Amino acid sequence: MKSHINEMPNLTLSITEELHEKMKRHSEIRWGDIVRKSISEKIEDLEIMDRLAKKSKLTQADIGEISHKVNRDIFEELNKR
Repeated sequence: MKSHINEMPNLTLSITEELHEKMKRHSEIRWGDIVRKSISEKIEDLEIMDRLAKKSKLTQADIGEISHKVNRDIFEELNKR
């Protein structure tokens, strides 16, 4: 019988060959952990935005603009590392 303890869904993503080569130079890094953390942080940000949006009089366009800015900031922060 198969145990379902600690089973997680898999996520497959595509990256450029250049990025893959850079990652391979740092095989000591657990890249899956890095991706999981980034996704988790993004979800937390989105949940905060959802809670704020429910209480707010912002329009969908306003929310989209804020989301775009958050995404850009996260992208820039991840590229600094």
